[in-house]
Amino acid sequence: MILRHLFSPLNNTRLSHLCGPTDEHLRAIEAALDIRIAHRHEQFKVDGPKAKAQRGMEMLQALYEIAARPIPSATVQLMLSGDGSAEATLGPGLLTRRADLKPRSQNQAVYLDNIAEFDITFGIGPAGTGKTYLAVAAAVDALQRSAVQRIVLTRPAVEAGERLGFLPGDLNQKVDPYLRPLYDALYDLMGFEQVHKAFERQALEIAPLAFMRGRTLNNAFVILDEAQNTTPEQMKMFLTRVGFGTKTVVTGDVSQIDLPKAQLSGLIEAERILRRVPGIAITRLTSADIVRHPLVARIVDAYDAARLSDLPPIAALDLEPDTVRTGLPKTRTARAVKLQVR
Repeated sequence: MILRHLFSPLNNTRLSHLCGPTDEHLRAIEAALDIRIAHRHEQFKVDGPKAKAQRGMEMLQALYEIAARPIPSATVQLMLSGDGSAEATLGPGLLTRRADLKPRSQNQAVYLDNIAEFDITFGIGPAGTGKTYLAVAAAVDALQRSAVQRIVLTRPAVEAGERLGFLPGDLNQKVDPYLRPLYDALYDLMGFEQVHKAFERQALEIAPLAFMRGRTLNNAFVILDEAQNTTPEQMKMFLTRVGFGTKTVVTGDVSQIDLPKAQLSGLIEAERILRRVPGIAITRLTSADIVRHPLVARIVDAYDAARLSDLPPIAALDLEPDTVRTGLPKTRTARAVKLQVR
């Protein structure tokens, strides 16, 4: 299908910003949507399948509306990973240092709504879907509004495929490398000085997962990141730390498990066991929610397809009917894992 559009009235500055340096923005739209864009002055032509061509034309119109000044490449990428418009996706507003913070997809909006409504929320999805960043944003918002007294950050100390050995320093310095993504989000959302002031008044706390046993966390916003690397015992221990007035968010990517192959992930087991428990929300994000470079979504899809082709047929696993997974295709049961490592 070929769509034609004439931008009127003619504004050469807007057209230049719309196209980007050496038509960089147009090439990005072509690559993401698999369409062809041709233009001569203010006349644009989009060639491709009907739905994609219409989406491409909507992207061009949305970019033209914000083209009073140069458009960063990141803005184009974010719009491509969203719904193709420059308008905010419906979702709760968050009080953070980033005034432009907003969900970029419908699933992200649902994720934030679940965090606001439920005391325990699971955010499960591939890299780049914003599950950790949005959880930290919701935590900062709750702290700024005095809805909680502190933010507690934790994650399992599991290396991604390599042994780091013993790390120097005190407890916080040893755990810092594992919590760096959470720190990066905090610095972005609060500012460097505000983060350090919050640590000084103990409004921010680093709590290694191994040291959580026996604690009760009241009036806190607790984030467990990289939860796919917890054992079932660790996950149960963590979830039972929840006290009064506490929000808990558990994030993880079940396609990137760094546990020994024979070890079942606590996140996978928790999703299976808790999916029907009232008061707990499970939000599943997909490659369509990725807000990084468009190649990241293609990489995730390619790895998922390769992983599925390597799995044995479900019938060959001899599973009980109630143990067969119907959620994410990457999720495996304990039985399936044991069969593969024999």
